[in-house]
Amino acid sequence: MSQWNLIIDVARCENCNNCVLANKDEFVGNNFPGYSAPQPLHGESTIKISRTVRGEGHMVDAAYLPTLCNHCDDAPCMKAGGDCISKRADGIVIIDPEKSRGRKDLVAACPYGSIVWNAELNIPQNWIFDAHLLDKGWKEPRCSQSCPTAAMRAVKHSPAEMAALAKAEGLQVLKPELATRPRVYYKNLHRSTHSFVGGSVVASIHGTLECVEGARVELMKAGHTVATARTDAFGDFKFDALENGSGTYTVRVHHSERGYAERVVSLGSTQFLGDIELSGARAKA
Repeated sequence: MSQWNLIIDVARCENCNNCVLANKDEFVGNNFPGYSAPQPLHGESTIKISRTVRGEGHMVDAAYLPTLCNHCDDAPCMKAGGDCISKRADGIVIIDPEKSRGRKDLVAACPYGSIVWNAELNIPQNWIFDAHLLDKGWKEPRCSQSCPTAAMRAVKHSPAEMAALAKAEGLQVLKPELATRPRVYYKNLHRSTHSFVGGSVVASIHGTLECVEGARVELMKAGHTVATARTDAFGDFKFDALENGSGTYTVRVHHSERGYAERVVSLGSTQFLGDIELSGARAKA
């Protein structure tokens, strides 16, 4: 059977907050019996966007990560909530606004922090994938419909189809170690969860430091090359998607005319090495 999934491309999200505003427009003050009670104007949103800034100097990037109910197939909230929470055949998880009254413990039951507490009505609430609209024939929830950069995409696939799509597009889920089997997938997730090592390669040419284009850069660990790159027109290189705290790396730079340089990096988090000046020694092709 086909079930709903949401794909979020972190590289496309620009923090415009259209998804958050559209969600509030749909649910604040509006009651949808059987789906959701009215959400308050103020308070925590069921769609949130966090920001991660990496790097320094001229090599800085910011990534925005939208998070919401993952509609997990093995949802911890369902185990804690009993008959307060149900999962539909199409994969959508619904928290019953009547049965869950007073169950503030369900907020902590979600390991993703995606259940919020409605203090006005004394109930927990989640993003319901706009199930009330989908049941009326809508092709997607309002968050993806309102996204101007197409960072969000709702798809309805069988488990096999979704697994194939995730593999083909390199999709990932949050906290895979929890094995909750979430239905929200991310593309380019490394931009908010992983580190990079980058720098700018320069050489002294007639007494002036200039950018070196086309230098070969190797990222090495324990004597083995784990990645290679070429510097661009500005002498820049970047090795991305590295695990935070993954230890010591060696960066080796070679240019057939300008020379050689080497730097040792202890990677706790993103490292911008600044200018790496080549020397004439050990020049290699």
